[in-house]
Amino acid sequence: MVEGIVYRWRDLPPVFGPWQTVWTWHRRLAGDGTWDLVLGRLLSVADAAGAVDWSISVDSTIARAHQHAANVTRLTGGIVELHESGRRVA
Repeated sequence: MVEGIVYRWRDLPPVFGPWQTVWTWHRRLAGDGTWDLVLGRLLSVADAAGAVDWSISVDSTIARAHQHAANVTRLTGGIVELHESGRRVA
């Protein structure tokens, strides 16, 4: 069952049965905290063996999208829109 959960739901080999069954098991185990318990135990064993590097890297990079990349539909009425970069001062 755990091996089946590692696969993507829709790409599950037939040997594991219907993907909906595997998804239901995953959801139940996530909901009752079983996966958190498994992760905690695996981390504690790995940490005791010195196999965990606890250094952290935080990235504060901000990537701003252009205003027209917001996927907002606008009614132009057939008129060409003027953009700030297209206006020229005489």
